[in-house]
Amino acid sequence: MHAHFERHAYHRHSHDAYSFGVTESGVQAFNCRGGAHASASGMVLAFNPEDPHDGHAGGEAGFTYRIVHIGPELVREVLADAAEGRAGLPLFTDPVVRDPALAGALRALHTALSRGRSPLAVDEALSGAVMSMVRRGATARPVVSGVSDPDAGRVAARVEAVLRERFPEDVGAEELSSAAGRSRFAVYRAFRMVRGMAPSDYQRQLRLRRARDLIAAGMPPAEASARAGFADQSHMTRWFGRYYGITPGVFREAGGGAAGPATPRRG
Repeated sequence: MHAHFERHAYHRHSHDAYSFGVTESGVQAFNCRGGAHASASGMVLAFNPEDPHDGHAGGEAGFTYRIVHIGPELVREVLADAAEGRAGLPLFTDPVVRDPALAGALRALHTALSRGRSPLAVDEALSGAVMSMVRRGATARPVVSGVSDPDAGRVAARVEAVLRERFPEDVGAEELSSAAGRSRFAVYRAFRMVRGMAPSDYQRQLRLRRARDLIAAGMPPAEASARAGFADQSHMTRWFGRYYGITPGVFREAGGGAAGPATPRRG
């Protein structure tokens, strides 16, 4: 949820999930765990499952915030995956955490969920948010396996092969994990280590290169978007601009030469 409130006041309630929020402007005041708290711009709310709390604006201007609810079993699954099966559920003693990096991870997750990103991108954003939350805000922290991975090259190569073989279809994290014979967290970490980007970023890059080639060959952007596996043309157009600095329309008018080589290259 992403909302702005001025006069609305939440009655005391609780959720059966972890609730992580980011205050974007104003001040949100609330009572939780026997004390009064306030979350200002950039601060993170961290509610454990079944944490009773209320909420209201801390000033006349109200407050704007976004919040996501993540079930305990999903959190357990992410952490067990990262710890190769040795993980318990975290607890957060302070319902307000001051951490810009954590706020950024939660915004990324909210964006992935609200904008219909690919299942792989959503899974990566979820893992990133949960791991960031645990490392930066939890008091009971599960053991997470180390960064060193001598098998990273093999894992990354297998992941890349699956993404190319299945292109332009969506491929989920569970399928990549199964194909590589490693946990989802290990797959993500190995691919980042070797390729310098997340699997979802690489998947998007494949789609952008395909769309670029099709447009260069004269195909209308809307059709090229669908052929390349994008959910819609606006999604493709937004990322095309971020990668190539121009819109698909301008690229087409320029004869297909304004965004670099028309043939996908490794690297």
